[in-house]
Amino acid sequence: MTDIRKYLESHKEEMIADLRELVAIPSVQGDAEDGMPFGKFPAQALATMLEKCKAAGFAVENVENYAGSADINSLEPELAILSHLDVVPVGEGWTSPPFTLTADGDKLVGRGAIDDKGPAVAALYAAKAVKDLGIPLKKGVRLIFGTNEENGSADLAYYRKKRKLPPMVFTPDGEYPVINGEKGMLRVYFSTSAPESVEISAGTVINAVPSSCKFSFVKLQTDGPKLTFGTVDGISAHASTPEKGENAITKMLAMSEIDIPQLRALSALFPHGETDGASCGLGFSDDISGKMTCVLSMLNTKNVRLQGGIDIRFPLDRKKDEISDIICGKLREAGFEIESCEGVEPHLTDENSDFVQSLLRVYERVTGDKGRCIAIGGGTYVHEIEGGVAFGAEFPGEDGRMHSPDEFITVENLLKNAEIMAEAIAEICG
Repeated sequence: MTDIRKYLESHKEEMIADLRELVAIPSVQGDAEDGMPFGKFPAQALATMLEKCKAAGFAVENVENYAGSADINSLEPELAILSHLDVVPVGEGWTSPPFTLTADGDKLVGRGAIDDKGPAVAALYAAKAVKDLGIPLKKGVRLIFGTNEENGSADLAYYRKKRKLPPMVFTPDGEYPVINGEKGMLRVYFSTSAPESVEISAGTVINAVPSSCKFSFVKLQTDGPKLTFGTVDGISAHASTPEKGENAITKMLAMSEIDIPQLRALSALFPHGETDGASCGLGFSDDISGKMTCVLSMLNTKNVRLQGGIDIRFPLDRKKDEISDIICGKLREAGFEIESCEGVEPHLTDENSDFVQSLLRVYERVTGDKGRCIAIGGGTYVHEIEGGVAFGAEFPGEDGRMHSPDEFITVENLLKNAEIMAEAIAEICG
């Protein structure tokens, strides 16, 4: 066992306690308040983490509650480890209180445990291990903590206007070994008029497959109008991997008793079980990033309007404008109005760069497994950072249920993430 691993084992209970404190802060984006652009709880989470970094002897800075940083030495930062302290809304289906870190065997269950508070704690203790063990560094290292990754990364955009990022950046906001490619993303919001008798409520965030769809409508029958209502259950999943879930909205639209023109039009565009947008004229794929995804993730009625949201992840060889023109054109043809259509182009970092190859060596050395680069549909925190990659926090074949009920990280993986990050600091900056 390395000195780094021994150090982390000896601080295991402190790591768990720090994660428990952070999970207890419900840092879902809220209404902006004076000096707190994303609400009081993301700001509280940032303040809490920076206090822990300051106690560790690091030089900290809070950039107007958008993001904060901690420099672990006095050298010019050349490596940044970027994590975020905001979380997605709780949703339904939890078997334990989401903002109470609950031990279930080796699992630590709570909102943010794997995305991204657990990895943020691991980054802190990786830096502490390097400092306390006196591992010599020739380059500066900065920990950066954001507060708006789950809602568009306005935190990072603001931080980058105020502070220059180091030339090398990785985020534990994805999976191992190294994510160097990320599909482009598009989020489309649309609406149309709806009959007064129709009420639908489904989807809490645009980047998750909805697990529930509540509905009611009046159906005309020979013996008079009849109110039909109910709830359709699905299975939640991240919108980048919709095949792992079951979409409650499209399941509802496929019901034979649904005879409302607007809903029939949506059902034709989004057949239940289809996840690549082929019926919308999409369905593209490439050899590196694979098939694209297209998820009707939100559908709600309000003020006699039917409002929906679509999450699209498109391959590396396509452009945002092309995808936007196709999906918006199909929606307009079907009678829907486009409220907004925004996204980002795909992201790709050279797998042969010294930075990426260093991370792969560290991964192989610590885990004993073969390192490789992968491309994903999910957008990580480095999506718009040139040369940035995701490095952790999930290991191959594992599912920490991020964005889903009973999200968790295991104690072992909390420690292993910290070990890998500490070894990466030593490898790249030593």
